[in-house]
Amino acid sequence: MGDKYGIDSHKLHHHPDRVADWKRGENVYPIYMEISPSGACNHRCVFCALDFMGYQTRYVDTAVLKERMTEMAGLGLKSVMYAGEGEPFLHKDMVEITRHGKSVGIDQAFTTNATLMSPRISEQILDVTSWIKVSCNAGTPESYAAIHRTKASHFDRVVSNLEAAAEIKEKNGYDCALGMQILLLPETRDEVVGLAKIARDIGLDYLVVKPYSQHPQSDTDQYKDIEYTNVDGLAEELEAVATDTFSPILRMNTIRKWQEKDRPYERCLGLPFWSYMDAGGNIWGCSMFLEDDRFNYGNIHEQTFKEIWEGEKRAKAMEWFMAEFDPSVCRINCRMDEINRYLWGLANPPAHVNFI
Repeated sequence: MGDKYGIDSHKLHHHPDRVADWKRGENVYPIYMEISPSGACNHRCVFCALDFMGYQTRYVDTAVLKERMTEMAGLGLKSVMYAGEGEPFLHKDMVEITRHGKSVGIDQAFTTNATLMSPRISEQILDVTSWIKVSCNAGTPESYAAIHRTKASHFDRVVSNLEAAAEIKEKNGYDCALGMQILLLPETRDEVVGLAKIARDIGLDYLVVKPYSQHPQSDTDQYKDIEYTNVDGLAEELEAVATDTFSPILRMNTIRKWQEKDRPYERCLGLPFWSYMDAGGNIWGCSMFLEDDRFNYGNIHEQTFKEIWEGEKRAKAMEWFMAEFDPSVCRINCRMDEINRYLWGLANPPAHVNFI
């Protein structure tokens, strides 16, 4: 099954200069950042990993964020994905922020439920956005309402908004990749192929099908013991939906690792290459540690990003983390898992590496 976006792997090996700096022990700035513009969310998904954050009605200050994005671009930040603990399009200045980010040289992307991504919004962001991945975790309005804990009518609104976005993209020749993502849950296993057909028929580029991953701090745990032993045949069913312009992406590599559960690395080495900004402007080393002050590097309303990244709090956090933290307690298939496998191999090479 085609995955031209590398969704089921990683792309750090395309940044050899930054990796080489890291291997020499130099301080490196993140390549990628996840930003939560909004702490609030208009859905209450039954699987929400960040429900422990409380869906706070808070929003990153637009002027400060734009200033920091300009700074971060100069320091080497290459991409931002807007998502986090809330729905990004609840931020009233999301269009302005997105356009500014691209203007200073940062690639822009979204993970969103798309209920607020109206055609008017799409008209203003698609030309400066690399990709938009929509969390749509059911294939019918009734199941969608139950899983997202919202109105059934939101399902049709999402489909309508995405169909309009695809038309805007096609009309203007934009490169923004448009896709959906569905968690593979017992309740919706039989709706995956139907959702793929909907995504294909409205002009999207892909549908990602991924396994659930329990966040250690999450309040919800109803799927913590889920098993993925019954995916036989799903790849073939999805492949039958594929066309030259539409790719269903079943994350089989991720599913296999979920079943294995063992990590081939003893430390998380990927932290320097990414960071997380919450809706209050706090910079965290990893979204697993949200609300754990040991891993709060600082706040963009109080310091520049350079001061935060090179500051004492981050230095102490990294020292503690590398000396004491055991990644076996992390989420299965966390965002840095593939990167850690790659970096661990570089840091701990096998014998005879010169025999290439």
